Amino acid sequence: MASKEDILKKYRSNVREQFDMPDLGDIAAVRYQNPLLQFIEMVKSVGGNAVEVKDGADVNKLIMELYPDAKEIASNLPEIGIATRNPDEVGSADELNGTDVGIVRGMFGVAENGCVWVPQQMKEKAVCFISENLVILLPKSQIVNNMHEAYRRLSEHGPESGADLFDKYGYGSFISGPSKTADIAQVLVMGAQAARTTTILLLDD
Repeated sequence: MASKEDILKKYRSNVREQFDMPDLGDIAAVRYQNPLLQFIEMVKSVGGNAVEVKDGADVNKLIMELYPDAKEIASNLPEIGIATRNPDEVGSADELNGTDVGIVRGMFGVAENGCVWVPQQMKEKAVCFISENLVILLPKSQIVNNMHEAYRRLSEHGPESGADLFDKYGYGSFISGPSKTADIAQVLVMGAQAARTTTILLLDD
């Protein structure tokens, strides 16, 4: 079998016309009059739930109202007193199997597609994906318009800057709604690879 370089060389030798990469600074990305409202609408459109939390409301009580049957709740956030598992203290990721609700903190949301940047702020990031239901706490003031702004924010506050957008683990992920797939017989299945439900709790700063 030909090596990767041999294959690429053949492709390059057959290129008839080359085009320069576009100047990304000239791309007119979408902007919204009310990014927060657009974000909430997009979260719902991708199958998630977005709840604006009133100032002073008890987040622990609200989560239990949303998930009254939850027995195993995983979080390392200091304000979450209902947690029964701490992803910082488990011996391995598989000890988080069976988690009914995982609760994590998002850094910013994107109005364009309803996704949230969630940096790894726990030893076992599996809590973001193995939990049956995922709750993301997000300051409602931290909503950017589009992915151009999102990646710009990441590039300005990456691991080399020491900012908490990547925290000490150097890993993060954009999460948009619950896990879903329709690959098999075009039947939509929720929770195929990760959480069955995702709820964004929008908090005042």
